[in-house]
Amino acid sequence: MAECAVTLVPYDPSWPARFAEEAAHLRSLLAGEVLAVHHVGSTAVPGLRAKPTIDVLLEVRSLARLDALRPTAERAGYRWLGENGIPGRRYLVAAGAPGAEDRAHVHAFVQGHREAARHVGFRDYLIAHPDRADAYGELKASLAATHGDDRAAYVHGKDAFIRETDARARRAPGGAGA
Repeated sequence: MAECAVTLVPYDPSWPARFAEEAAHLRSLLAGEVLAVHHVGSTAVPGLRAKPTIDVLLEVRSLARLDALRPTAERAGYRWLGENGIPGRRYLVAAGAPGAEDRAHVHAFVQGHREAARHVGFRDYLIAHPDRADAYGELKASLAATHGDDRAAYVHGKDAFIRETDARARRAPGGAGA
């Protein structure tokens, strides 16, 4: 929910189950277009504080076929936001309760898209490097304290850390760029 202030909460052990429910719902809803579903973002990293919104990454067969399912997704309550700033992505938002954070943000890419690999690589790197995850949590807390009412500033404040972590993930053994 774009107008809501940034509110971080401690890691919630129910997030993996919430992801599993959302993933099952999306697989059912999107009629065989989904090839893989990944839990990404901060809620996918054990111990990391986060906004309580589940980030889901779908790898799909075809964006054109996914686009044809837009009415189905919208009837199920997802806001369809198109690429929303990332070429080759479809971005869907499942709203939470009124005044609360969104329930889920869904990022869909054709299977093998470099942005899908980047999101998964970032998550995996933070899981494998708890010190980096802790630093990310501290940065997010600082940004939420200083820019909590300005989501754009909060997101922008994370950019350099994310780019640096993406580069580390690519250089790591088994990373996308290794």
